[in-house]
Amino acid sequence: MEILRFVVDHPGATVGEVGEFLAETKGQTRNTALNVMERLRTKGFLQREKVDNVFRYSPSVSKPELFQQLVGDFVESTLGGSYSPIIAFLTNKVDLTETQFDELKALVKELEDRKR
Repeated sequence: MEILRFVVDHPGATVGEVGEFLAETKGQTRNTALNVMERLRTKGFLQREKVDNVFRYSPSVSKPELFQQLVGDFVESTLGGSYSPIIAFLTNKVDLTETQFDELKALVKELEDRKR
C-alpha cells in the first residue's frame, strides 16, 4: 500500500525513486520496490512507460477509482464479499467529520436511488 500510495502521489516515479523512499522509511531495498511494483502492474493497479531507457510507473486509473478498486478487492478477498464489517467499523470506530458524514449520506442516497 505504501508503494502504491507513493506512486499515486508521484506519478511517473521510477523504481529507483520508490526504492529510495522505501530505504528511508522502511529500510527496504530497491529489489523490494521492483518486485512489488511489478506485482501491482500485473494486477492492473500500475502502468509503466519507458522514457529515456527508464521505466516510469503511474496509476492505471484515477486516484478515486484506484482506491475504489482496492476497497472492492479487500471486501471480496478479505471479507468474503460482505460490506457489513465496513459499516460496523464506520458506525463504531470512526469519528466522522461533518463533511465526511455528509459524503456518507450522499453515497447512501445514491445507493437508494439506484435501487429504485
